[in-house]
Amino acid sequence: MAADGRGQSSDRIFIRRVLIALGLFAFFFLTWELRGLVLMLFGAVVVATVFRAIADPIRRWTGVPEGISLAMAVLVVVAIIGAIGFLFGSQIGAQFQTLGATLPNAWEAFERRIGDMGFGDQLEELVAGGGGAGVLSAAGRMAMVVTGGIADTLVVIFGGIFLASQPRFYKSGAIKLIPPKRRELIADAMDHSERALRLWLKAQLISMTVVGTLTGLGLWLLGMPSALALGLIAFALEFIPFAGPILAAIPAVLIALLVGPEMALWVAGLYLLVQQLEGNVVYPLIQQWAVHVPAAVLLFALIGFGMLFGIIGIIFAAPLTVVTYVLVKRLYVQEALDTPTPMPGDDE
Repeated sequence: MAADGRGQSSDRIFIRRVLIALGLFAFFFLTWELRGLVLMLFGAVVVATVFRAIADPIRRWTGVPEGISLAMAVLVVVAIIGAIGFLFGSQIGAQFQTLGATLPNAWEAFERRIGDMGFGDQLEELVAGGGGAGVLSAAGRMAMVVTGGIADTLVVIFGGIFLASQPRFYKSGAIKLIPPKRRELIADAMDHSERALRLWLKAQLISMTVVGTLTGLGLWLLGMPSALALGLIAFALEFIPFAGPILAAIPAVLIALLVGPEMALWVAGLYLLVQQLEGNVVYPLIQQWAVHVPAAVLLFALIGFGMLFGIIGIIFAAPLTVVTYVLVKRLYVQEALDTPTPMPGDDE
């Protein structure tokens, strides 16, 4: 009888382990199949973090309830965007129209210059793809993708507002899915991740503003057309590490080639100078908010997230890396390895 009892107990343990393994496999498989939705959820978390970063100071300064402070934060963001649109909307629109009309001619001029240098065939092979589709057709497909993503962007924004309206409710609900013995640890790790993400967003916004302003002003002083539009592109693409500044410089250099090689060199030098100022002057000034992720980790994370999730993975590569980096430090280095390591924001 005792042997039968032990046999039944072993069978139950085996079945339980098999069910756990199957459950984990199903979870990871479902997560992979819904990876686009998971990234949208993470984007909503980023949006919620932005709104909470604005709403929390408003609540502390005014003493209004949490819901009202969030509504005021949303109104602040809408007011800023509306003011920019009112003051510069027509000018920005006109410059982007000029940019769209100029870029095809700039690319053709670039192709002619490369052809005169004897590298025309190599350039054609480099940019060809999809049965001979060139850069402009690829840009058209990209524009369709961006246009089709407007609905997803709206979902992310409204999802972020919903998350920001009841952060403790959603956080406590997620923690309840964790075994009771680990809930305190997971809650602490989530707090560290939120703090790190908020600090990174603050530093990134300052860096993006500086880069966009200096780029637009520098291009205007050089006499470049569409300087404001190109500055806005530099501002937006600064969000993407490593690749963003290069992508922002490409249209400016192509347009500068229409003026002449000297202007192209001046424009390329401007973008290089702005990046040097950002890395050696601006970044040291915002180190109190910066999250120090090693450059090699960020570079390979950018490549990895791009391979896994495509363009949206590249866009969110930096904040995803920040959150993952902090979770690894808290859950693995500190907890599993029992090794002291500083966390972002601990010295505040």
